[in-house]
Amino acid sequence: MDEVNRTLYIPLYGKAMVSRKGILLHDPKAEEIWDREGFALKGKAKSKWLTYYMGMRAAVFDQWLRERMEEDAGAVILHIGCGLDGRIARLGSGGHPWYDVDFPSVIAERRKYYQETEDYHMLSADAREPQWIRALPADRAAIVVMEGVSMYLQRQELLRLLQALQEHFFNVSLLMDCYTEFAARASRHANPVNRVGVSTLYGVDDPKCLETGKLKFLSEYSLTPEEMIQELSGFERRFFRLMFGGSMTKKLYCLYAYHTPEKRESIS
Repeated sequence: MDEVNRTLYIPLYGKAMVSRKGILLHDPKAEEIWDREGFALKGKAKSKWLTYYMGMRAAVFDQWLRERMEEDAGAVILHIGCGLDGRIARLGSGGHPWYDVDFPSVIAERRKYYQETEDYHMLSADAREPQWIRALPADRAAIVVMEGVSMYLQRQELLRLLQALQEHFFNVSLLMDCYTEFAARASRHANPVNRVGVSTLYGVDDPKCLETGKLKFLSEYSLTPEEMIQELSGFERRFFRLMFGGSMTKKLYCLYAYHTPEKRESIS
């Protein structure tokens, strides 16, 4: 597994740790996988504060996806850059065709812990070369989550992926986290992913620069909503709110929703 793929263990560790604490995320699958596959993380990669942040980020994505799934019962779910994440186990498919997508080496690891079903599928693919999208059902809407992915793609690679999504599906709802350009530059010197060998990341300052034809920027979401910060206790709550919940964090890391405004009935 190469350096980019090894970064998947950082959020996995965070999800496993908050799940064991009984806060933010109930994720026994993350606990199981970390116990078997986890390796020694160093420095910021194993920080308690980063584990809270990773758990909170996953919970925000889960909440958004759950709401979209309820709104569109016939939509295809795409989790691009799924890593070893247990979102399918946490939410269930709810009858949606669900595709977890990642590099072949990651999917090979994933198959040790997850089984495909009539609704759930794992795809070996490179997000930078999105021709794999053509093999997916095209007669439906798509709900797409990209958690911890965009910062590994150059601008043109990311645009190519988004363009392919909006051309293939008749309607797309997308949630994606992005570094700012400042954060991407700063990451060369201090970033948890440095600990697993990644040194080049990419950022986005204007979410509208990623609009592709019909796919438009819709809104920005908080990665650290107050109701989730409240799950922490005492000093940890106050410190986390100060360090991760304020305006400085927004200068580093953002969460953007996109959609194609034209709504049509999807096939249930």
